[in-house]
Amino acid sequence: MNKLYIGNLSESAAPADLESVFKDAQIPASGPFLVKTGYAFVDCPDESWALKAIEALSGKVELHGKLLEVEHSVPKRQRIRKLQIRNIPPHLQWEVLDSLLGQYGVVESCEQVNTDSETAVVNVTYSSKDQARHTEELPLKILAHNNFVGRLIGKEGRNLKKIEQDTDTKITISPLQELTLYNPERTITVKGSVETCAKAEEEIMKKIRESYENDIASMNLQAHLIPGLNLNALGLFPPTSGMPPPTSGPPAAMTPPYPQFEQSETETVHLFIPALSVGAIIGKQGQHIKQLSRFAGASIKIAPAEAPDAKVRMVIITGPPEAQFKAQGRIYGKIKEENFVSPKEEVKLEAHIRVPSFAAGRVIGKGGKTVNELQNLSSAEVVVPRDQTPDENDQVVVKITGHFYACQVAQRKIQEILTQVKQHQQQRALQSGPPQSRRK
Repeated sequence: MNKLYIGNLSESAAPADLESVFKDAQIPASGPFLVKTGYAFVDCPDESWALKAIEALSGKVELHGKLLEVEHSVPKRQRIRKLQIRNIPPHLQWEVLDSLLGQYGVVESCEQVNTDSETAVVNVTYSSKDQARHTEELPLKILAHNNFVGRLIGKEGRNLKKIEQDTDTKITISPLQELTLYNPERTITVKGSVETCAKAEEEIMKKIRESYENDIASMNLQAHLIPGLNLNALGLFPPTSGMPPPTSGPPAAMTPPYPQFEQSETETVHLFIPALSVGAIIGKQGQHIKQLSRFAGASIKIAPAEAPDAKVRMVIITGPPEAQFKAQGRIYGKIKEENFVSPKEEVKLEAHIRVPSFAAGRVIGKGGKTVNELQNLSSAEVVVPRDQTPDENDQVVVKITGHFYACQVAQRKIQEILTQVKQHQQQRALQSGPPQSRRK
């Protein structure tokens, strides 16, 4: 084998420089020096001269401030290069490391070295020299549900910037425009060494896990308060939200973890959101609000601003209870993840429900007992202004303010009261019977 590979060349190295180095070492070359960026090839008269060149030059001769690497050049399919990676955090999963290394070439083997330290060391064999060199900086890609990304980024990107600074990595997140109702995940790309990527992955997953656990705790706390709600079917949370699986057994015996909403009349809810969030809710050319409407099975319209400097806008949502839950849940999630409120404020929804004026007393209760119980149960603020003038349909507004689950509990309980009032009226009408005509 008389063909040589010359590596670790500076970008300014030229064929004449290498000719001078070989001439000084008294090693003949039987052809021109083929110089590339960072490396070169040359042919020696025979294998013995090639061995002498390796012995005399490799790691011993400096060119433009860099020690030359000289070795036999072999076909790419036969080249193998080993490297050792140290200080790998013990928590890093083997699949993650394998995925990282595999992005830059074919890994022929990856063996863990036993050490006395807590961190791991691996010997990696690549199929080519160039592939091994690229492992100095590796991108790590993490998929995360969009529900959690806003909290990972933090207000003005502070959380993400801190992780970058603490781990010496560069982190980017795929844009919202790439999301669809069927692909709710964002791609988090971390660039750095294997060691720094592993540290960043630990911090990112810690933040995502914290957000996930907070959401599950909130869901479990409030879910049982919402009558007839099938949270598993709503798609507001990732599939791995920890919801109990359906009961096992034959198909006829299987029941969902929570009962479905019963068939109900269409409801109209007026939701008030920060004016700044309207663009994100509508989406580019109205795509987001159209997708949301199809997903929820509800009519969703945004009313014009009452004034040029209005701080809130009204969203009119019309649909059955489950459609209300889906639509309001997605809107709440959008406001929360995009940080449209101050970091010191809790994200809350303000919903207005119009009720018949004669039923307002039932919502309030004797001495305000019902509305007080409702507020204690749901943790939402429920207000039925006493000085309201009924509208042309003889209806008044009930205002509900609270975080998503609190707002939903209050809405469902109020609708339950209205259903009871209607049923009571129907029973009275049936008992009194049809009006009898008078005899003249």
